[in-house]
Amino acid sequence: MNGQAPLLQVDQLVKHYRLPREKLLSPAPLVRALQGVSLSLQSGRSLGVVGESGSGKSTLARLVMALEAPTAGRVLLNGQDLHALDAAALRAARTHLQMVFQDPYGSLDPRRTVLHTVAEPLRVLHGASMAEQAERAGEALDAVGLRRADLSKYPHEFSGGQRQRIAIARALITRPKLIVADEPVSALDVSVQAQVLNLMQDLQDKFGLAYLFISHDLAVVDMVCDEVVVLYQGRVVERGVPATLFVQAAHPYTRALLDAVPRVRPGVARPRVLPIVPGAPASSTAPTDAAGCAFAPRCAFVQARCRVERPELRALATGHAAACHVAEQVSAAAGGVVAMTQNA
Repeated sequence: MNGQAPLLQVDQLVKHYRLPREKLLSPAPLVRALQGVSLSLQSGRSLGVVGESGSGKSTLARLVMALEAPTAGRVLLNGQDLHALDAAALRAARTHLQMVFQDPYGSLDPRRTVLHTVAEPLRVLHGASMAEQAERAGEALDAVGLRRADLSKYPHEFSGGQRQRIAIARALITRPKLIVADEPVSALDVSVQAQVLNLMQDLQDKFGLAYLFISHDLAVVDMVCDEVVVLYQGRVVERGVPATLFVQAAHPYTRALLDAVPRVRPGVARPRVLPIVPGAPASSTAPTDAAGCAFAPRCAFVQARCRVERPELRALATGHAAACHVAEQVSAAAGGVVAMTQNA
């Protein structure tokens, strides 16, 4: 990159959850939601996180936001370990860290005005006066293309796209360095999605924001993100830039996600929707020391080695890495499929 220390650094993050006992004397099942996830994000950049349901995406978002404590590992923001801070220091750090949620209808309190909603982080984090809240909220609405007159209105008076703009304004009001966006456009119509995504990119250019972007929509990730991380069963199985990852996927899981998407037009190599991969997912309650690759039971490229030795994430080329024993074979096969499709 540019030699600077990353804004966000996730270091070997582990998160386990205990489920209720199925029987009185049986041990409580342990869900291993994250199993040693590491990633980094520079200021002004966007990192996409993809994977099917249960892969650990939302758990990662909650831990990055310090809404839950990790079982092990660290989340560093500007070099500070968020989970090692006391309450006062964490409150100060949250000024630089905000979140945009998936549902623009459920994330806004219908009983509160836009002013109350947008200015809430200022009240909670800074104890700002009413005059300062009104001024900063007006500036935030200006930034997202709404009018200051909208401050006195209620959420039901806005469309879904406008509500998501309000949610983005709320995230912007503390002038954060990082915004965690958890499926921020999935509940919106396609035409509105483009408007919101363009807005987020404009705001990134204007304010130097960094985005941790969680999405099931590969076209969204391709449009917005500088780098992509693929999660499977709480582990990073592949990472790279979209132009490489979506054309020459080097992990069979990434390849399966791409190949399972129906292509509306011949020659379209980059799909739009991230589907469920055929086959039964590996259990998230399996022991962490279980031998072999978790994806082996569903893998079209599986070899004997895959069932007894877990692959580690390794570099394949500059900016591209995969956790697969046969990554080169998978990548070559992906390239051949794309070439045939484009020549059809």
